[in-house]
Amino acid sequence: MRVLLAIAVVAAVTQIPGAVRAAQRPSTAAPVYTYDIVHAYPHDPEAFTQWLIYRDGVLFESTGLTGRSTLRKVQLETGQVLQQTRVDRRYFAEGLTDWGSRLLQLTWVTNIGFVYDLATLEPFETFSYEGEGWGLTHDARRLILSDGTPVLRFLDPQSRKVTGRVTVRDRGRPVDDLNELEFVDGQVYANVWLTTRIAMIEASSGEVTGWIELAGLMPPAFTSGDAVLNGIAYDAAGTRLFVTGKLWPRLFEIRVRR
Repeated sequence: MRVLLAIAVVAAVTQIPGAVRAAQRPSTAAPVYTYDIVHAYPHDPEAFTQWLIYRDGVLFESTGLTGRSTLRKVQLETGQVLQQTRVDRRYFAEGLTDWGSRLLQLTWVTNIGFVYDLATLEPFETFSYEGEGWGLTHDARRLILSDGTPVLRFLDPQSRKVTGRVTVRDRGRPVDDLNELEFVDGQVYANVWLTTRIAMIEASSGEVTGWIELAGLMPPAFTSGDAVLNGIAYDAAGTRLFVTGKLWPRLFEIRVRR
């Protein structure tokens, strides 16, 4: 994704804000939901979080910035990095998803993706794609890629060739800056870059079915510069939703209030 010039350095949070109880509705008709904080976990305040996955009881995290990008396996409860692979210094790492025994990671403007072994985090293959690489997730049969535009691309998981596209709209209005993606209960959840909102998207039509407003999740002192909301992970077995941000010292399990 596009990078702001300033990079915030975040210290530990001294207190966790309470749940947001209300959110203003936008001019669109899609409903806006709020949240409750179920639990807060430690998170590396120097991690420029681009992507999260929850699988097999741990988090897999892609962190960005040219020369500092990594792929990590992280213990949820402590924030401890259990395994880490550094990405070649030429690349700015972006979206990450799993497929079988593999992890697939995008890079921002270099049109190169990396395929890793899930167990060892060792890279063993690359693939190419057109345009910028922002976000990556998957449903049962295809990969889903975002590139900062309102368009989501569908890719074959084996060949990584584009098999389709859909434009994301909220009641006819295209939604730009789609970033981190997560497939949750049949819908694509997407961070909208530089906002405090997650779009809930029907993948077949691209229609936004709702918004999750996360304003107030972190105090303003910890959300300046590049330290913006970015990072969604879903524990399907436990029906737990996790969110965090770039350079945030906390990762939150939240419950969406409908």
